[in-house]
Amino acid sequence: MVVTGHPEYPPVGFKDGDRISGVGIDVLAKVAGDLGVAVESRHTGSWADAQAEMREGRADAIVGIYYNDERAGYLDYVRPSFMPDPVVAMVAKGKAFRFAGRGDLIGRKGVTNEGESYGPEFDAFIAGRLTVARARGVEATLDDLVAGKADYAIIGLYPGFDEAAKHGLAGRLEALEPPLLTAEMFLAFAQKSPCRALAGKVGAALAAMRADGRLEALVAASLAKWQKR
Repeated sequence: MVVTGHPEYPPVGFKDGDRISGVGIDVLAKVAGDLGVAVESRHTGSWADAQAEMREGRADAIVGIYYNDERAGYLDYVRPSFMPDPVVAMVAKGKAFRFAGRGDLIGRKGVTNEGESYGPEFDAFIAGRLTVARARGVEATLDDLVAGKADYAIIGLYPGFDEAAKHGLAGRLEALEPPLLTAEMFLAFAQKSPCRALAGKVGAALAAMRADGRLEALVAASLAKWQKR
């Protein structure tokens, strides 16, 4: 089973040579292994490229993806989700503004990574109420923010600060409180893949693991491994 994911979204998913590593891969590999299915992790390009691979059925499964209605047209989502993911408005240090919630972003320039979706409700809010440009990659998103091309970036809390640290920007950025939302991270199968038949079994296994604490322990172990790299 060929599995892809986000190349710039640690700890959930990140490029690791020619493969994707991270929490999402660790979770699916464990569940699939218990079902006797081998997993081949594959880096397939940008986040938008990874979704295109799934749309065309060139990859069988994707890890660490939010739900939206458009994606549900070509993906079979596995339920339950495997972990929560806080999303924040990040700003350049010293450029914070009064912020109590997403309404305070109206009238300001924002930026986010191309291919990102934050769920149907928040996607609709972005489209209808905000001015948000799309950058090609998380690094480019942060570069636009630091360069003053945007007042804020909509970004996952974990990958935002990880990418900032990698490029020497950690001390130049801060996240506004409270988070814009806490989304759920899912596994999903391509509807064009014969592996979609596994969705029900994978979901049942995840539900059992969540009920007895094994899922939380697996996610915690994967997070610890990422922090030590």
